[in-house]
Amino acid sequence: MSFVGPRPALFNQDDLIAMRHEAGVDALRPGVTGWAQVNGRDEIALETKVEFDRYYLEHAGWRLDLRILLRTTATLLSSRGVF
Repeated sequence: MSFVGPRPALFNQDDLIAMRHEAGVDALRPGVTGWAQVNGRDEIALETKVEFDRYYLEHAGWRLDLRILLRTTATLLSSRGVF
């Protein structure tokens, strides 16, 4: 597991696992925080999460990782998207 990457799916999220597999996202190393988490957390649909994960797959690099880490801090402090 790394700091930045798609959050691992729960064992019972078969639909999310299947969608990520179709999008090729399962090739990425899972992370503590990711592009989907800083763009809505649990407020967004699974399809949108996979789209954000796919974006990360296609644009991964240190700049995007740094942006995600900075936005993670702001997101955690705001508690936005938590149920």
